[in-house]
Parts: sequence; structure tokens; C-alpha cells
Amino acid sequence: MSRLMLLDAASLYYRAFYGVPDRRKTPDAPPANALRGFLDMVASLVTAHRPTHLAACWDEDWRPAFRVEAIASYKSHRLAVGSTGAEDTPPDLVPQVPAIVDALAALGIARVGAAGYEADDVIGTLVHRHAGQLPVDVVTGDRDLFQVVDDHRQVRVLYTARGGVRDADVVDEAYLQAKYAIPSGPAYADLAVLRGDTSDGLPGVPGIGEKTAAALIGAYGDLRTLRAAVDEGDPALKGARRARLEAAADYLDRAPRVVQVATDAPLPGVTLDSLALPGEVADARLLSQVAHEFGAGTSLGRVVVALGLD
Repeated sequence: MSRLMLLDAASLYYRAFYGVPDRRKTPDAPPANALRGFLDMVASLVTAHRPTHLAACWDEDWRPAFRVEAIASYKSHRLAVGSTGAEDTPPDLVPQVPAIVDALAALGIARVGAAGYEADDVIGTLVHRHAGQLPVDVVTGDRDLFQVVDDHRQVRVLYTARGGVRDADVVDEAYLQAKYAIPSGPAYADLAVLRGDTSDGLPGVPGIGEKTAAALIGAYGDLRTLRAAVDEGDPALKGARRARLEAAADYLDRAPRVVQVATDAPLPGVTLDSLALPGEVADARLLSQVAHEFGAGTSLGRVVVALGLD
């Protein structure tokens, strides 16, 4: 059965960087823990879930202008000191990202990004294009992507934040109902607007935490209906809760542009056929080069075996 797997690449290689020991044998050897860990994750995911189509979705812009224009604090705490646009990246991770790019190219695994957009937007766009044609698994450690969950269109999230890729939480609509008391992916996005997310510099509505946000979305169905109820003087909304929502009106006008993933990122030439798993190693010379330079031959070999390219 055909299945599309979309990797939130940065989420995975950051997890690998912090979770895989740096075992360089000599001080002058290049760091390779993120590279090896990322490749091992790909091998495990392909072996366990058997996708027929796979894309490593890429942040071409980790802090897009359209989100900063909406909420100036968006990811501002992650800016490198003295920089107006560069992300504060651990020095030992920096040389590994191009190595991951080379490894994907050598293996023939599609890497997909869009200028001015984050990987989340690439994922949102590919889900929008292809869900319903085949089941879709989104692999991420970022709760923001819970918004793409859709049982009817067979879209689920393999959430790696707690158990990694080997024991990922399978996030579907039943999971969202059990965990957050909300019925759908879009409802999760509305909850996230109200609650905010300090890790992204998204303030949320002061005094509205996750449980209250979930209760409000559960009661009104979506953010638009909730806001209409505030504007129309719904007597069920009163006291401090009403005051907080009224005071946050400007924030609530702007925040959905930050939280909601794009579904129309420009991805020219990206088709299901272009995301099909490779039938052979794309560049054996480059594969050998990455293996030798970074001591990643074992991890690359695992991916080759998982893909059936050996």
C-alpha cells in the first residue's frame, strides 16, 4: 500500500544532535552525531512504517517575514547574538547540516523546501496536495503540526518528543480528544493560538492556559465562533474570561497567521513521483565521501538496507 512520509528534518537532526553521543576518536575529526542520528532515524522509520514516498522537509527560512510581521516576538529569543536573521545554532551542528544535505542527495531521498517558508509550511502544503490520495505520516517533535491531523484523509503525526522515532506517539483525532479534549487538527491550531507557545515566542492570551483554551474551543467549535460570541455578548462568557479575550483582540487578529501552517508554499516540480523512494543509490561517490569524511558508513549502510538499495 502506498504511504507518504514527511520528515520535519530540523526537528529530527536537532534531536539527534542533543541525544546521540559525540564519539569522535580524534580532536580534529568533524562532529557527526547529528548526521549519524538522523540517518539512523530515517532507517528506523522506513523499516517500521514502510513508506513508498518520502520527503525530508526543510526550513529554507526558519523565521519567515510573514510570521514576524504578525508577531514580532516570533522566535526572537533564538536569534544569534548580534544578528538580525541568523539562528543561534550550536557550533558543532553547523558543519553537519550540509553533510545531511549531501547524504540525502547521495541516497536519492527527496529534500523539499520553499524560499521564505518553514518546513512546517512545506509539510502543510504537501498534506494539502496529497492527503486523500494516500495515507500520510508526518514525523516531528513539534506539536504545531498536530493541526494537520485528519482521520478522514488518513493524516497522522508520529510525535517523537517523548519516545523518539522508535516509540513515537501516534497522534490521530482520538489522541487529540484524549489529550486535549478537542476533536480535530484545526481545533488544535485554535487552541494553540489561545494558549500560546513560549518556545516560539508566541504569547497567547494572558490568563488563558491550555485547559481553558481547550474548554473554550470545545464549547464553541473554533476560534472564529468563539470570537463572534465575545463580540455578540454571549452571556456564557463573562467576568475575567471575557475581559481577557476582549483585551487580546489585536493579538487574536494576528496570531493565526503565525500558528497556521501554509498550504500553498511554492513547490514547483514537486510531485508524488518526485517523492517516490529511490530504486538505487543516486550518487555512490558522494555517499562514499560522506561516509569517509564523517565516519558515517554504518548509519548510511542502515539506510541503504532499509531502502532495499544494497
